[in-house]
Amino acid sequence: MKKIFQKKETNMLIVVIVISILITLKNSTFMSIENLVDLLKCNTVVGILGMGMLMAIITGGIDISVGAMTSLITVIVGKVLVGYQVNIFYLFIIVSICGILLGSINGFFISRINIPPIIVTLGTYNLYGGLNIYFTKGAWITNLPKYFVDFGQIKIIGLPIQVFFLIGIMCLTYFLLTYTLVGRGIYCIGGNPEAASRVGYKTKNILIFVYSYIGFISGIAAVVHTTIVKQVCPNAFLSGSELIVIAAVVLGGANILGGEGTVLGTLLGVILLGIINNGLILARVSTYWQQIIIGIIILFSVSFNILRSKNIEKEMFKIDVEE
Repeated sequence: MKKIFQKKETNMLIVVIVISILITLKNSTFMSIENLVDLLKCNTVVGILGMGMLMAIITGGIDISVGAMTSLITVIVGKVLVGYQVNIFYLFIIVSICGILLGSINGFFISRINIPPIIVTLGTYNLYGGLNIYFTKGAWITNLPKYFVDFGQIKIIGLPIQVFFLIGIMCLTYFLLTYTLVGRGIYCIGGNPEAASRVGYKTKNILIFVYSYIGFISGIAAVVHTTIVKQVCPNAFLSGSELIVIAAVVLGGANILGGEGTVLGTLLGVILLGIINNGLILARVSTYWQQIIIGIIILFSVSFNILRSKNIEKEMFKIDVEE
């Protein structure tokens, strides 16, 4: 039991339960089945993107461009659907390829040119955002095919189909991080890049894989988002959505310095942020306060992780000295 309660995920789950109870006492509709299903559906995109961001943060990097990249791919989704009305299966193939290509650009400059991830992704954030506006002139894409709209309304065992895309991406990410050589390399790079190279990990290839994977996930998230809103807004992810994704991952226990992070923790971070936003909406709190609270959460989570890492280093240093 002691080991269970020492885990970050257990503490996160307790916080989620406590906050849910407090919100329910304030507004009983929070725990209604309809509200919980809507809450889950509305946060699937953040959850999907969070799985890719988790990998980047574990390596000690970050991807600021994830929102702009997803937004650009939603435009591709809209134009393909309106112009060609392709099959859903082929649509996913198209957006996956586009996402991998966009993500690999980040991976190339980060791994081959050795530019810091935050600089590269900040640059591609502006690049992808500019291309987005150039291709759409800021106009929404509407009149999506009926078969696509109907696809987004499918429910399986009472849950929206979007939730199953999140579950699928979570399972894939967990498998990659836990059972593959690449996954072990990702954690190793975050812990010590030089040591990772010395033991034989091809760090440059792994970094390209990580940011290409983020691009792949952005493609899936773009389709899922479009199935929810049933239209394409060019600016949908250009207003700080990447900060929400980063906050969810860091809040879920991932160390911003690298080397730590889990799929379950990220999911709990997404759920907690979703609960807070939903609770504030039910309490009729201004959206400005929601942004303030998310900002405080990011600062607190990052500070906590850094202080925790420093304490662990001090303890290890004491042990070495005593020996």
